[in-house]
Amino acid sequence: MKEVYELTTLREIENFLKDYELSFLYISKPDCSICHALLPKLKELLSHYPLIRLGHIDASKVEEVAGKFLILSAPMMLLLIEQKEYLREDRFVRLSLLKEKLDHIYQIYNE
Repeated sequence: MKEVYELTTLREIENFLKDYELSFLYISKPDCSICHALLPKLKELLSHYPLIRLGHIDASKVEEVAGKFLILSAPMMLLLIEQKEYLREDRFVRLSLLKEKLDHIYQIYNE
């Protein structure tokens, strides 16, 4: 299972993105049932990509995250490579399609 970095401030998020070239941010809210159901599945999926680091952000604790990443709903998933956004998924995610997109990006990154 993929290790999850709990990011609790905007500075921690910025440092996380600087420290890891392949960063996957999972932004959730505590009252979101989809958020709670999706996180374990996402951790399992991302375990197949050893270079990707997973950061979790509780949007109710880090309210600035909505403005920084233009987030309108939760859950929101962002894949950033060298601090640039390459993938954005929100709300109702089909994990099979997410896997296809990740496979493609990961393959290109590793070439």
